[in-house]
Amino acid sequence: MFRSALIAALLLITAQATPASAQQVQAGVLECRGGGSIGFVIGSVTELSCVYRPDFGPRQPYRAVLRRAGVDLGATAVSGLVWGVFAPTQQIGLGDLSGNYGGVTAGAAVGVGLGANVLYGGSNNSFALQPLSVEGQVGLNIFGGIAGLELRFAP
Repeated sequence: MFRSALIAALLLITAQATPASAQQVQAGVLECRGGGSIGFVIGSVTELSCVYRPDFGPRQPYRAVLRRAGVDLGATAVSGLVWGVFAPTQQIGLGDLSGNYGGVTAGAAVGVGLGANVLYGGSNNSFALQPLSVEGQVGLNIFGGIAGLELRFAP
């Protein structure tokens, strides 16, 4: 039963895996790493350190808080996420990714696991974090529901 629900959630995420606008281009990659988290049945909160690696320009440090609401059971020791960043232009200024993002999430970990996140938002909702990001986890966890990411520039 769970496996079917997880597959359905991942298919939903894949179906929505297009940038927010057809005129958006990939501008770089956002990589985030965080410590452990504990799922509280109806959600979790994870703090992350992130680095935006633009296709053009210097690397940019960010801090993030990932909040999940929905089914979230278990605990993880380490989390890592990687997103392609889509924007109206390839050149993104320092701190321009700061903002609030929202979308759907699903995944599981037994030892090592994977997850997927669809997130849109940022400045004037003009950015899309690669709708099908890869999330690596170490621990025992299962999650699915909605996700919010608060991303702040950390010079």
